[in-house]
Amino acid sequence: MAEVTNELIYEVLKAVQARLGNLEEAIRDQHGQLSGVRGDLRSIHTAIGAVKTDIGNIYDTHGAMDSRLARIERRLEIIDTPVN
Repeated sequence: MAEVTNELIYEVLKAVQARLGNLEEAIRDQHGQLSGVRGDLRSIHTAIGAVKTDIGNIYDTHGAMDSRLARIERRLEIIDTPVN
C-alpha cells in the first residue's frame, strides 16, 4: 500500500475542490435555466387565461346571436315551437 503523505492528501483535496467548483457552476447554470422555465410558465398561464376569456366572450356572443335569431324566427313565424 502506498504511503499517505501530506502532499498526496493535498493533491486529492485540490481535485475535490476543483470538482466542487464545477458542481457549483453547474448548479448556478441549472438555477438560471429553471428561472427561465418559470418565466415561460408564467407566460403560458397568462396566455391560457386570455384564451379562456376569449372563449367566454365567444360563448356570450353566440348566446346573444342565438337569442336574436330565435326572436327573428318567432316574429317571422318560421318556426313551429317557441324558443325560450
